[in-house]
Amino acid sequence: MTLMGIRTCDTCKKAAKALEAAGHKVTFHDMRADPLSDAQWQELLTEFGDKLVNKKSTTYRGLSDWMKASEADAQLTNHPTLMKRPVIRADGVLYLGWDDTVQGALLG
Repeated sequence: MTLMGIRTCDTCKKAAKALEAAGHKVTFHDMRADPLSDAQWQELLTEFGDKLVNKKSTTYRGLSDWMKASEADAQLTNHPTLMKRPVIRADGVLYLGWDDTVQGALLG
């Protein structure tokens, strides 16, 4: 299982801790230390579309109106930490965020 996010993200830390406590082996992919490739971004954008952009973040609120109006791929290319976190790959399935639905599917 791979968890993609940034090390300083509290939600990523909570998710990793809960998954490990449930017996999952979690590999953490820190997007700051090891940026996602174009192919990885494309896969995530294909799967989640503009849901991949965290529009509640401080970074998003600080974007220019022009950037807010641009496509998700342009927003994430210029500001990768805008990605809603975490993104978890488990058994070939991608999950976005750490809400009750994702927790139910992975911690079941």
